[in-house]
Amino acid sequence: MNYISGVKRIRSIAAASLVTGLLASSSFCLPAFADGSVEVMHFWTTGGEAAALKAVKDKVEAAGVKWVDAPVAGGGGDAAKAALQARIAAGNPPAAMLMLGQNIIDWAKAGMLADLGEIAKAGDWEHALPEAVKEFVKVDGRWVSAPTNIHRVNMVWASKAAFEKIGAQPPKTWEEFNALAPKFQAAGIIPLAHGGQAWQDVTLFDSVALGIGGPDFYRKAFVDLDAGTLSSDTMVKVFDEMRLLRGMVDKDFSGRDWNLATAMVIEGKAAMQIMGDWSKGEFTNAKKQADVDFLCFPSPGTQGDFAFLVNSFSMFEQPTDEAKKAQAVLANAIMDKGVQNKFNIAKGSIPAVIGTPEDGLDSCAKKNIADLAEASKANTVVPTVAYTHAANAAVTGAITDVVTKHFNSEMSSSDAVAELVKAITAVK
Repeated sequence: MNYISGVKRIRSIAAASLVTGLLASSSFCLPAFADGSVEVMHFWTTGGEAAALKAVKDKVEAAGVKWVDAPVAGGGGDAAKAALQARIAAGNPPAAMLMLGQNIIDWAKAGMLADLGEIAKAGDWEHALPEAVKEFVKVDGRWVSAPTNIHRVNMVWASKAAFEKIGAQPPKTWEEFNALAPKFQAAGIIPLAHGGQAWQDVTLFDSVALGIGGPDFYRKAFVDLDAGTLSSDTMVKVFDEMRLLRGMVDKDFSGRDWNLATAMVIEGKAAMQIMGDWSKGEFTNAKKQADVDFLCFPSPGTQGDFAFLVNSFSMFEQPTDEAKKAQAVLANAIMDKGVQNKFNIAKGSIPAVIGTPEDGLDSCAKKNIADLAEASKANTVVPTVAYTHAANAAVTGAITDVVTKHFNSEMSSSDAVAELVKAITAVK
């Protein structure tokens, strides 16, 4: 099955310029590790994320390979990217690095990633992974990355107690969502938990654009980068809704990390958070139960749609046979169905490997598995623009800059649309 048939890969970073940029970056260097170890760089530092990664770590260490953890804090991964560039420039890449979307494609085309072909063939990755996942881990016929999970971006996480307090049901439209805000405020509850960081702003935008415009609009705007769609009245309505959402957050939102916004919902201080299903990992880590303590549902207007991202660990060439063997242990551990099950229970996501047991997955995860299957049949699955799946890093960055500028100023929706067209045109 092909979840993202027709996705247009738009890349403005040529392989040569990427390598040149890396060589020009910092000479930061860490000491090399023993061959019987595997160094894993990532930006999963919250409680739920750490619990998920432990499932992979335990499998690796059970095979006799030492896990060398190299976390770089920062939910959006920008700090991790900078750290990786420094490591590459110093000629000291890690065994594996957590990467998203077209960033993997750019690194692979620059010739920087290892070929996992033998490992993939032995594990029959060709049949073990859906097309949506393979699109971002197999580049030009070469397997370069091992996927841990699939995330659904267009999700709302809500306090069940907050909804019961005002006697409301989960909103299915943006009009219903907007109507709830004053009711929550009157009850002393913050309507929308949000962290004022650019990547979080564009995550909101992702769900709003899909909910207001629908999948075809979304693809034309962010995959095809169609100028008419980007400058349309529908896009103006998207920014209109973003302005309304800005009025629903608390005054202290600026700079708040995403997991702290999730904690506001867990604690009942806020009613809802619009965020990918990694938020559920924080609820799980806090021992909260779906449908008992919290509610999960698609963001307004996207009930039949599925905006996805794939998390995976891209592998770098290793200097010795022993180091390559250790790296193979890591790749195989990630693809193990038992690990996939444990990982996704903790992470809040759904497994990347077909046929992974659903034992222990909660109602939110099982619903998302079913929704992905239905959306695939209906051709309503879209690659998220917020996390470099619909477009490359340059385009995503241009969109993010405009979205966060609008969200944190008095810029009109019409002016934001004009800025959006201008910004995308400059980098595509």
